[in-house]
Amino acid sequence: MNFDSLDAITSEEELLKIYRAPTDVVINKEVHELDDGCKDFIKSSTFLLMGTVCERGNLDVSPRGGPSGFVEVIDKKCLAIPDLNGNNRLDSIRNIIMHGKIGLLFMIPGLGETLRINGSALITTDREILEIFTDKLKMPKAAIVVRIETAFIHCAKSFMRGNVWQPENWVDKDCRPSAGQILVEHSGLEDEITGYELEDMLKAGYKHDLKLDRPVKDRMTASLKKFKK
Repeated sequence: MNFDSLDAITSEEELLKIYRAPTDVVINKEVHELDDGCKDFIKSSTFLLMGTVCERGNLDVSPRGGPSGFVEVIDKKCLAIPDLNGNNRLDSIRNIIMHGKIGLLFMIPGLGETLRINGSALITTDREILEIFTDKLKMPKAAIVVRIETAFIHCAKSFMRGNVWQPENWVDKDCRPSAGQILVEHSGLEDEITGYELEDMLKAGYKHDLKLDRPVKDRMTASLKKFKK
């Protein structure tokens, strides 16, 4: 396929010829601060996708997850996301520092609708912000504070089409791609390690990093229980 030779839509006028106009409800559902519905959604969410852009215009989308309510609402205009243990590429963090814009898609397991938030963001090590996470998590090194510009609920059709919450329709485990094998191929390590070996390394790394995210008191309790056994 020659990408540059495709018949591309290049104007809004062309676009509107093939799509129907949105309803008034769709147009007017945007809010500009976190109302009670937004707050309740965020409080129940355990997963989000974070979109950022760097100064050169390159885009990035990163997943973030945690226990229910891991994202804290500060007030009607701001929320805070803990930066938990990751792979230290820091793509999203660098982009926010350089450009300061962000798009969020909040999800709740089992619910098809999602909450979309767009706004400005900054990275902070302000202790007053970091300490608000310590009831559920270890205090993070930094947090992402987002100032809301727009927020709205997105419909469930994509999740319904993809059978996202219907396990009976999921691809069989033996047919799913192997993250370990993909990483081996991406890294050019085929002669040094197998996908199975790297898969085991990934699982061990996940276990280690997730343990470090837990509050100190929880880790001490778990260690004590293990010792008593």
